[in-house]
Amino acid sequence: MLIDFHFHAFSEKIAAKAMSKLSATCGVEPLTDGTLSGAMELFDKCGVDKAVLLPIATKPSQQTVVNNWAAEVNSDRVISFGSVHPDAEDMFEELERIRQLGLHGIKLHPEYQGFFIHERRLDPMLSAMEELGLPVTIHAGLDPISPELTYCMPEPCAEMLKRHPRLRVILAHMGGNEYWEQALEHICGLGGEVYLDTAYSYYTPDELFTKMIRRHGADRILFASDCPWESPDRMFQKLDSLPLTDDEKEKIFFKNALTLLKT
Repeated sequence: MLIDFHFHAFSEKIAAKAMSKLSATCGVEPLTDGTLSGAMELFDKCGVDKAVLLPIATKPSQQTVVNNWAAEVNSDRVISFGSVHPDAEDMFEELERIRQLGLHGIKLHPEYQGFFIHERRLDPMLSAMEELGLPVTIHAGLDPISPELTYCMPEPCAEMLKRHPRLRVILAHMGGNEYWEQALEHICGLGGEVYLDTAYSYYTPDELFTKMIRRHGADRILFASDCPWESPDRMFQKLDSLPLTDDEKEKIFFKNALTLLKT
């Protein structure tokens, strides 16, 4: 089995516009048209059995629409997370509604939502997420939308996690896109339910990648591609080539995801 814990798609109404804008921002040619059907077609080719959809509410007013759509497409194969915006007046109510909708977790993106991971104003929201018990995926490290300033760096992220030891968190991009040495120092090996996903981490040097996995523990690493910006097949081949045991690979490719999602 192969579970991709990090992919993006949009409703048919906005997919073309969203993908055009995002592609221009990141300078990367997408592998799909940004629709759910496009992602499923790629997953079929790459042998992905299930995948976690990570929508983002980039404005407070988007919460309801984003989460309603995520609930509509939620299925046995598409494991939909929801999203809240820290500045939304009804953010706490929306967190509860995410659970009521049957969504499997929460997605936050500091750059697109305008917050730094260490800000104390986030503590009430993160505490509420701790109580909710749903896993929270947070974009970590560099993002092309903000090349001069990174909103979630490994060291301040580690400080945040000390204040929220019960947060079930997935730090995307191995804990810090393009800041993997810092992630190794400050994130890898942290206790609690701190997971790392491999989304868009193909460019991590093999020796460093292996060291990060071993230090953090293969039982808290999640296979992820960041489709449509990276191919699940290429990410799979990268991980499969590393000097890991078959047991470690099975945990990363699907067992950890099943445990975290309790499916």
